[in-house]
Amino acid sequence: MSVHESSSRLHQAATVRPDFDRASRKGVPEVILASTKSAEQCLAIVEAFLVRTSRAILSRVPEALESELKVRYEGKGLEWYPVSRIAIIRADGQRPAALGGRVGVITAGTSDQPRAEEAALVCQEMGCTVYPVYDVGVAGIHRLFGPLDELIKIHKVDVVIVAAGMDGALPSVVSGLVDVPVIGLPTSVGYGMGGEGQAALMAMLQTCSPGLAVVNIDNGVGAGAMAGIIANRCALARAGASEGQE
Repeated sequence: MSVHESSSRLHQAATVRPDFDRASRKGVPEVILASTKSAEQCLAIVEAFLVRTSRAILSRVPEALESELKVRYEGKGLEWYPVSRIAIIRADGQRPAALGGRVGVITAGTSDQPRAEEAALVCQEMGCTVYPVYDVGVAGIHRLFGPLDELIKIHKVDVVIVAAGMDGALPSVVSGLVDVPVIGLPTSVGYGMGGEGQAALMAMLQTCSPGLAVVNIDNGVGAGAMAGIIANRCALARAGASEGQE
């Protein structure tokens, strides 16, 4: 083994300690944040997850790593989502078992879709059914009512994630209209005073609409994890109620 190879192995051993049991312990899979790691670290974590759990999920994948993943895993279980830059690799082709949770995902604009898709994919990997609705923000509020009615009355979602940048008004509007929890996801879409998501975050935190919880700017993974937990607990309650009626 060369000095370089030895040094690389030592570096990986010191920095790569995946949480393989998070999905079984928490109900939320570990998501590898790729943008702050080297390609070498990410690939080592992917291999470790494929051996232990048969699934690896990477978020915010840089272009260089995207190329590496496609070389190694194209046709071998790779799913690539270019809008959110998420990669999912499945060693055995198995998808998560459906647990019955139902999640609505709404965006104010098309520009909010990357973070909304990030949240939706986390929910999907938690066994939830996801119903996305994009580009229904307050600048044309008439676009919201039909899709929102469908989410609540037809799909009967357990929770709604609402992603918005700029003034971040849409989550408060939605929360004032529905009787399920709403998770506000502020995005770094904006400019000028309060740009990069600060105004959206502050507006959501200052809401007077009850039932709205808020995650940090661009935290699609966190929004998806919270929504998935809520939705799957609701599904458990429904299943328990059905058994009790038999």
